[in-house]
Amino acid sequence: MTTGMTTKPRASGYPGYSETMTRRPETVEKARRLARVAMCAWHLEDAQDGAALLVSELFANAVRHARGENVRVIIDRPEADRVYVAVVDRAPRQLPVLRVAGPDDVTGRGLALVEEMADRWGYDLMGSRRLPWGKRVWAEMKVAR
Repeated sequence: MTTGMTTKPRASGYPGYSETMTRRPETVEKARRLARVAMCAWHLEDAQDGAALLVSELFANAVRHARGENVRVIIDRPEADRVYVAVVDRAPRQLPVLRVAGPDDVTGRGLALVEEMADRWGYDLMGSRRLPWGKRVWAEMKVAR
């Protein structure tokens, strides 16, 4: 499948960024870069690290728990003071669950970081309610205008 950054045109407001990426651990850097590019385009340099962390954790969860070759990464700015990041995967039955990792656990802290960084986060099932084909896990954070 061909991948490439595409911009969703809107009649007004900020452009959104969306890219299909290979669901592999080494691709997470590409997802972080997309978040940083969007923050720069929107002159939100102070939000680069936060947006990159959010997308990185959501992407890492999709790598670990989803299935299929690709995921869709979405970076959006629905309002002047909010940034929205999401990862769409094809594992509707693998829902995100916030867990408390033990001190010796190597994994299990991703959603705790999302909980800390985001003002809100969640997921939406994609497709019909009876037969969803995937899910979108998303996070929003407030940004300074």
